[in-house]
Amino acid sequence: MIVCLCHRISDRDIERAVREGARSFEALQDETCIARNCACCEDCAREVFDAARRECGSATTRRTIELHPA
Repeated sequence: MIVCLCHRISDRDIERAVREGARSFEALQDETCIARNCACCEDCAREVFDAARRECGSATTRRTIELHPA
């Protein structure tokens, strides 16, 4: 789904940016320029970003448990 029409940024682009290290919405903006023109997409972009951060965090936790079982 396209989140930002101005810069043609999709939810997959946001998810990829999070996997590659974007840890704050401001860092995402620096990398993609999302929500910097008209800002109509900001609420949706933040929701997708937050969901990607949660998913990325849970994936990291799963890998850690698999690599270092208790």
